Amino acid sequence: MKNSDVDNEIRIVVGLATCGISAGAKPVLSALAEEVEKRNLKNVQVVQTGCIGMCTYEPIVEVYVPGKEKVTYIYVDTKKAKRIFEEHILHGTVVSEYTIGATQSSSNSNTEEYLLLKDIQFYKKQKRVVLRNCGVIDPENINEYIAIDGYMALRKVLTKMTPEEVIKLMKDSGLRGRGGAGFPTGVKWSFAAPNKADQKYIICNADEGDPGAFMDRSVLEGDPHAVLEAMAIAGYAIGATKGFIYVRAEYPIAVHRLHIAIEQAKEMGLLGKNIFNSGFDFEIETRLGAGAFVCGEETALMQSIEGRRGMSKVKPPFPANKGLWGKPTVINNVETLANIPQIINNGPEWFRSFGTEKSPGTKVFALGGKITNTGLVEVPMGTTLREVIYDIGGGCPNGKEFKAVQTGGPSGGCLTKDHLDTPIDYENLSAVGSMMGSGGMIVMDEDNCMVDIARFFMDFIVDESCGKCTPCRLGTKRMLDILERITQGNGTMEDLEELESLANSVKESSLCGLGQTAPNPVLATLRYFKDEYLAHVVDKKCPAEHCKALLTYKINKDICTGCTLCSRKCPVNAIEGTVKNPHVINQELCIKCGNCYSVCKFGAVEKK
Repeated sequence: MKNSDVDNEIRIVVGLATCGISAGAKPVLSALAEEVEKRNLKNVQVVQTGCIGMCTYEPIVEVYVPGKEKVTYIYVDTKKAKRIFEEHILHGTVVSEYTIGATQSSSNSNTEEYLLLKDIQFYKKQKRVVLRNCGVIDPENINEYIAIDGYMALRKVLTKMTPEEVIKLMKDSGLRGRGGAGFPTGVKWSFAAPNKADQKYIICNADEGDPGAFMDRSVLEGDPHAVLEAMAIAGYAIGATKGFIYVRAEYPIAVHRLHIAIEQAKEMGLLGKNIFNSGFDFEIETRLGAGAFVCGEETALMQSIEGRRGMSKVKPPFPANKGLWGKPTVINNVETLANIPQIINNGPEWFRSFGTEKSPGTKVFALGGKITNTGLVEVPMGTTLREVIYDIGGGCPNGKEFKAVQTGGPSGGCLTKDHLDTPIDYENLSAVGSMMGSGGMIVMDEDNCMVDIARFFMDFIVDESCGKCTPCRLGTKRMLDILERITQGNGTMEDLEELESLANSVKESSLCGLGQTAPNPVLATLRYFKDEYLAHVVDKKCPAEHCKALLTYKINKDICTGCTLCSRKCPVNAIEGTVKNPHVINQELCIKCGNCYSVCKFGAVEKK
């Protein structure tokens, strides 16, 4: 992308996705814009952009100066923004101490010793396809999308390709659905194309409900036109003239930018009637979901769009034959669609040049949990878990030991350090008891209790089950009851047997994907962390010292100085004692919050 239409224009970009805004990026943008306006600088442009990827470093500001490498500033506040403007923008001197990878030992803040974004470990093994525009363009300015070949793919298919050729190209690319199931996109389109109907539909599934997942949100906030363009291409391929984007109402920024993008595309004739004078019409509307996790399942999603309660339906018939309002429908998720314009522009061979034979292309992950570098990561399929967690994510912080990683959200499984060299693709993750899912990747360290992790995800599933089928409605609740008993120290060996039996029954007999995959965290933790279950049941201990019911806090009287800090921080006044005398915890009052353990400066509070 060119920095600007004007060759000598300086461009200041501020990350204004949800992560940036929550970290305080809006005042930073305002401060920089005020400096430009105050000085009436015509050659300096301050713009917003989407997620740059390194969410842990927000607010992020990037400066593009013609003829020089882009400079990335991190943890920027209004005070830092003004200094950056004064020294870098006005005088051309990089404020290196604010940059990513700044040389901490340098005593001269004006030194040119700083790392470029492309050189830091976080980005070295990434390949940006879906995220190529996120953090680069202004998502609310269609001209910036067009400047980097935006809508050229749509123009190509409408003016130079038949629908059959488009479907063949998608089949040749090997693109598989990135929503979790991994079904070949071109094949899905080919099922809907031959069906005759007075109306067909394209649906973008943006109902991203996995805990810790924010891949689709970031694409919609940073590059909404890529999704709109892809939906129009899909519509042309199968003969649909209407599209819906089903997006969570909890994503207000994404919804706002989608509405702006749709209106801009309409104004420029890129959506609506007779697009590119081809005779092809295509309209897009948004539909807001109320946050039900089950509405990520395609039949429940369509029920919700139709104004019904979001509940799964038996298949067949499949949506390609009888979908929204009984018409042929294709449903693709955000990340799947974001790949399509580039595949059209660059060809299927280009897309197959990275990734694996069965899983071409890249995969976007929301890397979170006990990890040093939280953020948005895009890597070629076949990259190992070790590379993502250690080379990109920087490993677990504070010297803690890695214990597990959960892939696939609540429908996935927890994998151990023995699986770190597993290549990330659909087949390999399934083989070790997990799944790709939509792209959440939650890292856990030695302080996480795996029994409690299974309980957490099962609690989520119980809340989110639509209740239509008995195995999911009752089976998941029964599993949760057992897990809660175990974490409370009341579990038995019979509970472990029943838990595994129930998990397999629910997996085999539930109606939809939510119920069929709901037991995965339980089965995976039973498989790889059976010793932790046995410790809870037999020894009545939590090896991670996490489960409150199995913990006791005591004060070592030989170490306690009587400083009273623990007593003052106790929310229930359970700690008794006088100044400069050893204190005692009243076990009947103690709620095991751990405040005393956290604040004691002398190590007198012991957790057992």
